Amino acid sequence: MRCHFQLFLITLAIACSTLAQDKPADTLTGKVMCGYQGWFGTPGDGMGVGWQHYSFRTDGSCTIDLWPDMRELDADERFETPLELANGQSASVFSSAVPKTVQRHFEWMRSYGIDGVFLQRFGASLKSEKHRAFNDRVMENVRAASAKTGRTWAVMYDLSGLRLGDIERVVMQDWKRMRNELYVMDDPHYLRHGGRPVVAVWGVGFNDGRDYTLEECAALFRFLRDNPEFGGTTVMAGVPYGWRTLDRDAARDPRLHDTLNLCGIISPWAVGRYGRLEDAEHQITKVHTDDAAWCKAHHKSYLPVIFPGFSWANMMSTRGKEAKLNATPRLGGRFLWSQAMQRIKLGSTMLYVAMFDEMDEGTAIFKCADEVPASTQGFVTNEGLPSDHYLWLTGEIARVLRGEKLVSMDLPTR
Repeated sequence: MRCHFQLFLITLAIACSTLAQDKPADTLTGKVMCGYQGWFGTPGDGMGVGWQHYSFRTDGSCTIDLWPDMRELDADERFETPLELANGQSASVFSSAVPKTVQRHFEWMRSYGIDGVFLQRFGASLKSEKHRAFNDRVMENVRAASAKTGRTWAVMYDLSGLRLGDIERVVMQDWKRMRNELYVMDDPHYLRHGGRPVVAVWGVGFNDGRDYTLEECAALFRFLRDNPEFGGTTVMAGVPYGWRTLDRDAARDPRLHDTLNLCGIISPWAVGRYGRLEDAEHQITKVHTDDAAWCKAHHKSYLPVIFPGFSWANMMSTRGKEAKLNATPRLGGRFLWSQAMQRIKLGSTMLYVAMFDEMDEGTAIFKCADEVPASTQGFVTNEGLPSDHYLWLTGEIARVLRGEKLVSMDLPTR
């Protein structure tokens, strides 16, 4: 009898583990996804890119506004910087090229109930063999970590910085290599929606003087959707906040809508489009219903973006520009929570949190530190909250989205 009971407990433990780890990758519906930059490189990480997206300088400046909480990371995940903590110790950071660190990030996602990531793949960085190799390494890390943790993932091509003709020369060629050499479509944890693998393309229709054209974007969408060898995907378009009305940050060109008719998912970029709680509430109320109605009428899924706050003072300083530190305050999580609850109340069935690990623009939700080094501009801290506060809060948002908790505008407590 005792043996049978022990066997029952073992079977139950395996079943519970499977439920906790296996997240179906066949739909975006019911998921909270994060953007995963995965672009932080360091001297000594074996990739030869040096201080990538840290850019430490002898004057005490760097390009990140949030400092990662390094307390859980092992010695082989820590890379010393020129900056020092108050106790005189060298302040360390991580590299996205280290498999153990990416695995740790995905373990955090599993622990807090975050469904997966859109892995950023910047087209401009793919022109360099060295930086393309870095991107490939990070993708390998993400694939391995998603398999071990039951998270899902998808590629997101960011077109920022591409020149005329680069979409065909760089992005399309890279996708061919991803299919023929890296076999990304063979991954059972790769995100699917509408019965097809998802490929996201960010940077379509903005009015900020990009060299590539809407015609090139449309050709890329057709290639990803219809090409007999490399197509068969559901295309997700990362678009301006004013995409539907062709105003604000969007190009005033009706061909944008023709281009978007080629995709299956529309995700308007919200970061920096409002900076105060009241503005966020007003803007979401103003656009959500009509955005969602347009998508429904055109048989598209609607994926709103929410973000915890914004700050890029250090990055702007290294470019000789001024920007306010903590420009969009996090308000202890109320800024993020309010956006999420409004979107869910208005009918959202999926959400994109920007971003998991973005320290440059101060939108990261992963574990960040209050104990920060001295620097020229300073850093945004975690306001004395636990370093996992925004991971936990994002997990709570996922529970509301899945219907496990009621919608409430009141910030939850732990």
